[in-house]
Amino acid sequence: MMLLAIDIGNSHTVIGLFKDDQLIGQWRFKSDRERTDDELAIHCYGLFSMIGVDTSAINGIIIASVVPSLETSWSSYCRKYLSANLESPPLLISAENIKKSIHIKTDNPDEVGADRLVNAIAAWQKYRCNLVIIDFGTAITFDCVSAEGEYLGGAILPGVAIALDALSSRTAKLPRIDVSVGPEKVIGTNTVQAMKSGILHGYGSLVDGMTQKISLEMGGSDGELKVIATGGMAHLIAPYAQSIDELEPLLTLNGLHFLHSQQQKND
Repeated sequence: MMLLAIDIGNSHTVIGLFKDDQLIGQWRFKSDRERTDDELAIHCYGLFSMIGVDTSAINGIIIASVVPSLETSWSSYCRKYLSANLESPPLLISAENIKKSIHIKTDNPDEVGADRLVNAIAAWQKYRCNLVIIDFGTAITFDCVSAEGEYLGGAILPGVAIALDALSSRTAKLPRIDVSVGPEKVIGTNTVQAMKSGILHGYGSLVDGMTQKISLEMGGSDGELKVIATGGMAHLIAPYAQSIDELEPLLTLNGLHFLHSQQQKND
């Protein structure tokens, strides 16, 4: 079985190729809303060729998307270039078609982003306890899952890149900065160090504070609570947040693989 898993986010799209249960290739690139199905075909052909995979070997596809226009382009690419060898049509993740894998207890389940549900399912399948999953993407999302596997809801706030862009574009003297190297200390003695401290220590403290409040609402010390971090910016913030227990960069791809396997069993 060769599965193509596609996670379409607002800023980046992550794709992964699984051969049976093994991830043999993964790539992250900019989510370009103007990209056509033919352009995606050229792009993916080059990526797959680098690891010696012919597109004719792909016989399963699963897509999680929060960008409708890109979901259309990717679906068109899959139908146009990959459909000949597929065992079933591409699976598009929604609250409706994964309700057997998780009980969604929010007011409007269809409003919850597909990536958030996939992350919740992947984390619960691995840890089977009370969970807070924090996805550091364009937005930072906190997703809460009970020990019984119920998706309870969460919180959404602006991501690190949005904050950095706002600081540089909405102020006259604050520059664009690189936060891949952290500040020397919390109290910055120049503008760049002060900005780095504000972003990294600030978001780390935000994560710790939010996690503490969420833990109280989820029952305090009753039962184990794990905090899982994922997403493109997770590795930058995790060292500054004491509450984060695990860093899971492949959480969404692993969740997509699990859901496709479940779909095959149910068919």
